[in-house]
Amino acid sequence: MKIRTGGPDDSAGLLELLDGAVAWLVSLGRTGQWGDQPWSSRPPAVDRVHAYTNDADTFLVRIAEDSDGTAIGCCVLSEEANEYATAVEERELYVRNLVTDRSRSGSGIGKALIADAIEEARRRGIGLLRVDCYAGDDRRLVGQYLRLGFTPTDTFEVQLPSGPWPGQILEIRI
Repeated sequence: MKIRTGGPDDSAGLLELLDGAVAWLVSLGRTGQWGDQPWSSRPPAVDRVHAYTNDADTFLVRIAEDSDGTAIGCCVLSEEANEYATAVEERELYVRNLVTDRSRSGSGIGKALIADAIEEARRRGIGLLRVDCYAGDDRRLVGQYLRLGFTPTDTFEVQLPSGPWPGQILEIRI
């Protein structure tokens, strides 16, 4: 596996990874996180992916590829947290999106992308890496971030048309 910086040409690959993750979640009956429709069918979600891959001043897109160059994971980083995240009084690197190829679950892609994010924070002289995630259902996703070395901090709730979306903020001190 190789990790490289992404750009505008990676929008389609990132959408494919996100669509695959939604399909996997739907197959498990877990639609609370990202709903039941592919990212690529929702214009606001597509716009968000295009912003990630086209705005290098705000976002750093890191793509994990297998030996033949196929995207198998993506981590989007920013020094700006999501608007609903609790503010901190220090510079931080924030994981805005992390997705891996669900057919390769357990192969260490997410772990490698988070290790890469930690190294990016060190390179920038930043001592805090944060992420937020869906904290509904059985908090399974929170558990995944705990296994990746994060510590839970604040909880939050985003009001969506479909109802409240419970979230958890987690951090790694570097």
